Amino acid sequence: MIPTGIWWRPTGDIVRGRGAAIGFVLTLAACPVPAETTHTLLDFNDLVGWEDDDHAAALEVFRATCPDLTDPDWAALCAVAETAPDARTFFELFFRPVLVGGDDPALFTGYFEPELEGSLTPTARYRYPLYHLPEDPELRRLTRREIDAEGALEGRGLEMVWVDDPVELFFLHIQGSGRIRLPDGRVIRVGYAGRNGHVYRSIGQELVRRGIYEPHQVSARVIQSWVQRNPVAGAELLNHNPSYIFFRRVQIADPDLGPLGAMNRSITPLRTVAVDPGYTPLGAPVWIEKAGREPMHRLMIAQDTGGAIRGPQRADIFFGFGDDAGRAAGEIRDSGRMIVLLPIEQAHRSVPDA
Repeated sequence: MIPTGIWWRPTGDIVRGRGAAIGFVLTLAACPVPAETTHTLLDFNDLVGWEDDDHAAALEVFRATCPDLTDPDWAALCAVAETAPDARTFFELFFRPVLVGGDDPALFTGYFEPELEGSLTPTARYRYPLYHLPEDPELRRLTRREIDAEGALEGRGLEMVWVDDPVELFFLHIQGSGRIRLPDGRVIRVGYAGRNGHVYRSIGQELVRRGIYEPHQVSARVIQSWVQRNPVAGAELLNHNPSYIFFRRVQIADPDLGPLGAMNRSITPLRTVAVDPGYTPLGAPVWIEKAGREPMHRLMIAQDTGGAIRGPQRADIFFGFGDDAGRAAGEIRDSGRMIVLLPIEQAHRSVPDA
């Protein structure tokens, strides 16, 4: 299942930052913050639930990407982090919490890595291909209808793997990466390689426009059910979105590790958050206070981005991979606040009157 927070986004199939941000310059200077954005310096006592979190788990995730931070302040803190200090002391001693923006409540959504059933050879069950990026620029411009309905890429040797569900494949295009479980139990990971350049059109919004559903009724599960009940009209609905994603095999030594985030490192369930790097530097610790049915007060690490993640108080929480993670991620659309932890000098520079 794909959470509604993913398929509904107007940017659609370029939502995730992973795979597309290799070589990103990971310095604070690369993330200019609009001058009118407010910054409020807080104390760790102001962070609700701070003392109850597993700071050691957050420190481990921080260490996974901090070597890529080239700013001198961050590089110095990374060197300290590598000495395995007491985690809570480390964060409290070398960082200060800064509320960026905060005039309006934060918006938290969730995302996950889809897992599909597939095969390296086509069969009667596995007949929907994922394609490599064509070298021919003209082939890269083909629309979804030309590729899926008219078979314009068939026989060109571009097929990577075949899956058994066209709707799950459609949502894999939106997510941009995922896992394919083969019949022998092996799992391969696929990632974003390129797109055809056509504008994304939301099929959820199209169902609403046609009067089939009200906006609050539409979810990935509803869309999948409708397409299965209406195979001809369902195939036409999918082709309403001309945008198309091409994939590549992603080699990761441990299949249990998460997918690559915007920092080109594996991300961690419930410790990685996608942010707007215009306000929150990638690699920074971020304290979240999420409301909703299942509140979450937790130290996360900003290791990913998203096309719909815009603003200082906007974040996407990574829930892992598979159906359970998808269901959990799909239930998240909650308010709250998020606070970035900055090196002490940078924190004070961001709040001139502090």
